[in-house]
Amino acid sequence: MTTTLPMILLMLGCAIVTWLPRVIPFILVRNVQLPDVVLRWLSYIPVCILSALVLESLFDAEKNLVTFDWFNLGALIPTLITAIVTKSLSKTVVVGVLTMALLRYFF
Repeated sequence: MTTTLPMILLMLGCAIVTWLPRVIPFILVRNVQLPDVVLRWLSYIPVCILSALVLESLFDAEKNLVTFDWFNLGALIPTLITAIVTKSLSKTVVVGVLTMALLRYFF
């Protein structure tokens, strides 16, 4: 398959559409002092993101039975400890990715 100009333009358009909603909020609130209640609410977002990502992949549905995905459960424990201790989303993600990579490599 060859890459044509319309395909390149489509990829650039998709990149811009994906990038803009992530950057515009930072630009808009860069020089604004947010109320404490908003800052407190925003502090829960890393926990919500971690919970949504982990819990969605933690369980396997096998016919009428729900079981644990043991690789994800094995990666959850050090990731959760990192999240509680550091309260850093980036460190938590790095530990989770590295733990999953090691589990998949050795098992």
